[in-house]
Amino acid sequence: MAIPEALNSLRNGNFVLIHDSDSRENETDFVIAAEFITPEHIARMRQDGGGLICVAIGKELAEEVGLPFLADVERQSADRFKLLEFTTPNDIPYDEKSSFSISVNHRKTFTGITDKDRALTISKLAEFFKKKEKSAEEFGREFRSPGHVFLLRSSGIDNREGHTELSAALLEMAGLTPVAAICEMMDSESHKALSGEKTIEYANKRGIPLLDAGDVKKGP
Repeated sequence: MAIPEALNSLRNGNFVLIHDSDSRENETDFVIAAEFITPEHIARMRQDGGGLICVAIGKELAEEVGLPFLADVERQSADRFKLLEFTTPNDIPYDEKSSFSISVNHRKTFTGITDKDRALTISKLAEFFKKKEKSAEEFGREFRSPGHVFLLRSSGIDNREGHTELSAALLEMAGLTPVAAICEMMDSESHKALSGEKTIEYANKRGIPLLDAGDVKKGP
């Protein structure tokens, strides 16, 4: 019942937790549909998660507006900024390619970092990507870059099994726009990712569905 429970939680605007795998990052992320985000959700991820609050965007949506991989942008800028020749992410121990894209703030935010500002940016991202017709120019009218919300571009779950792809795929299963706010769960005692045992304890205590990559790939 893990997947049906998780899909219902997402449709109701609540969190699910996704663990990738022991052989990959071995991390668990908070995941929530961006269209339902509130300042309270940002506070929960910030306080109980403690990792980086990002927005995972489905592959087709990202391609529709030409959302770039940050590594590609930096590689093409290396001729002008020599430092970038030496910072290529070619030694990621658990993956071949980073999903990071640009960072943004909505143009109606102030600093962009407060719970209210980040919730506004994230909800507006969901609103933008729900439109049938969208363009890079329209995106620029609503968002400025750099900002305090980091965008992640999915490569599709058949090509990569990171939290970006798992989150987008799960939202699609739920019939929601594949734009998800995600945040890693950290442990302030071990100073590492939250252990599996503590993650299960947290999920059970708060009634949050907990999945792993295998559950998502298997589907409902």
